Amino acid sequence: MYFVIFGNLIGGRIGEMDGFSYMEFIVPGLIMMSVITSSYSNVASSFFSQKFQKNIEELLIAPVPTHVIIWGFVIGGLGRSILVGTLVTVISLFFVPLNVYSWGIVVATLLMTGILFSLAGLLNGVFAQSYDDVSIVPTFVLQPLTYLGGVFYAISMLPPFWQAVSKINPIVYMISGFRYGFLGITDVSIISSMTILIGFIVVLYTICWQLIERGRGLRS
Repeated sequence: MYFVIFGNLIGGRIGEMDGFSYMEFIVPGLIMMSVITSSYSNVASSFFSQKFQKNIEELLIAPVPTHVIIWGFVIGGLGRSILVGTLVTVISLFFVPLNVYSWGIVVATLLMTGILFSLAGLLNGVFAQSYDDVSIVPTFVLQPLTYLGGVFYAISMLPPFWQAVSKINPIVYMISGFRYGFLGITDVSIISSMTILIGFIVVLYTICWQLIERGRGLRS
């Protein structure tokens, strides 16, 4: 739907973006959007299901390090995000040729974004008390931030004030970094993108480790 509606129908009227067709411009953003959504939702729902069924208590009392528990869920979310991202990439080949400026940046941004939102989903799962709590954040927080993160437009097109506001949104750095890996263009410094990703991963990992280690909301 995004490829047909935004890429073909609307993109034909918009023309080029930074020297690329509109379809080529939005493809990295659409891939990243699918990675963010799938990694977050997979871990949040999986962890809450384990907690709801009381299976998580078996992990907490077993001689399993907290790091292993965290990475078990994170790797599951990362695997799903890579699979979904690959499928979206394959679909995009029906519309535009695959152009990659830097495979290293593409892979690094993909992996770190998948890990970051897997950790965010794990955090959501820890605090969630019902299945509604699992869907609130993706619907009312994650989705708006993603749409406003530069998937369908360049941040440089905005007035200076709104450019500054947009740069508060961390998803801007992920999409810009991923787009740089494909097209070689970016709205923010690639170093800033990598720094933001690493910083958020460290913070979220630390929070998740402390919560699970203490059994916050997990032990009945």
